[in-house]
Amino acid sequence: MKRLVMKFGGTSVGSAERIARVAKLVKEFAAPETIVVTSAMSGVTDRLVEIAERVAQGIEEEHIHEFVAYMREKHISTAQEVAREEEIPELKAEIERLLSELEKILVGISYVGELTPRSLDYVLSFGERLAAPLVSAALRKEGINSRWYTGYEAGIVTDSNFGRASPIMDITEERVREVIEPRLKDTIPVVTGFIAGNEKGRITTLGRGGSDYTAAILGAVLDADEIWIWTDVDGILTTDPRLVKEARVIEVLSYIEAMELAYFGAKVLHPKTIEPAMEKGIPVRVRNTFNPGCEGTLIVSEQEKTSDIVKAISVMKNVALLNISGVGMIGLPGVASRVFTALAQQKVNILMISQGSSEANISIVVEKGDVERAVDALREEFLGANIVKHVQYNEDVAIIAVVGAGMRGTRGVAARVFTAVANAGVNVLMIAQGSSEVNISFVIAGEDAAKAARALHEEFITKRGSSPSREAIE
Repeated sequence: MKRLVMKFGGTSVGSAERIARVAKLVKEFAAPETIVVTSAMSGVTDRLVEIAERVAQGIEEEHIHEFVAYMREKHISTAQEVAREEEIPELKAEIERLLSELEKILVGISYVGELTPRSLDYVLSFGERLAAPLVSAALRKEGINSRWYTGYEAGIVTDSNFGRASPIMDITEERVREVIEPRLKDTIPVVTGFIAGNEKGRITTLGRGGSDYTAAILGAVLDADEIWIWTDVDGILTTDPRLVKEARVIEVLSYIEAMELAYFGAKVLHPKTIEPAMEKGIPVRVRNTFNPGCEGTLIVSEQEKTSDIVKAISVMKNVALLNISGVGMIGLPGVASRVFTALAQQKVNILMISQGSSEANISIVVEKGDVERAVDALREEFLGANIVKHVQYNEDVAIIAVVGAGMRGTRGVAARVFTAVANAGVNVLMIAQGSSEVNISFVIAGEDAAKAARALHEEFITKRGSSPSREAIE
């Protein structure tokens, strides 16, 4: 392996001891050319979200000073442990510079009394911008030449969709190759995950969990041999181990299976992570920082000769089911288009869609945090039009996604899925199956999620015995 991207999550860099462990792992596993991507220290991003929202609502300025003091103590005490003695003063000065900047922006938000998506991205960027210098210093302490960059400095340029920015790949490819590639011969760059910048250099973020996406973008642009996602679990599991104690690591997944699992709530990977890697055919490996002897889960383009019909059962909570109904919808062209346009204008992401053959109702699933905006948008769109009579919603639901490439062309899978669920006493509220045939997803009452997951895991995974098949891999 010549070129490798390693991404470390927040728990992996959660303390001085853990950052030192990361540096040793990089030293042990590094390829001749290696790029490191880091998240913020664990808990920091959540604290930044909290303080930003509190400041916008109006709090005393002393609370801002207290928060900055907390951040100072956390990061400077870590710096004193992970850096070489002679580097500590310079590292402390960099932390102080960043925290002074953070304090000013928080005070500014408090004066304005408004938190815009652009301002929030700016605030959230400080978690990674404070962590990356620490990781880079820890690498130098291990004798590795290293320098840190923000995502934008490394060359990742995005659109201006603050909070959920997408890379402009042609510009990004040119700049990353110009900035990072020449330094790989003798340096391990440490790049901030999650954050980048638009064409004007304004800080943007790729969405929560976007450090995985950063790693995949860099890996794709630089034609890496593999992308490793270091986290705090042994790999991608067959289901949530908190719900099913028999859950186990999946040795190999295809890109499409991993994308489906990430989309439907498997939190090990950001949903967008796979796309750049898939376009270039770059394998992605999920490994455990705290158990590096485990090879984890390998995600590849195709997995052949597998007898595993279902690889995993994903459970997605914090969702809401909306039902739009009315006899005026029957035979009327454009109703679905108006539904989706109204939701898109409010930036509501639709997770699942189902429409009855009678055309009298459309059911959709959205994130629970979007439900009020979704309902208001739909009621406003159809108010007084005598088309939609009811817009109802249920927030006590969960999505169950049954995922496996072995489902393609296999008869009777759906029957087995719904028989297992029915035998467990679980009622299905809504069903959707994509044309890829690797996923059957359905909505149930939230209180039934554990029962459904256990029943499906027993039916398709526990019964088949040992670990998932790993025969011919391309």
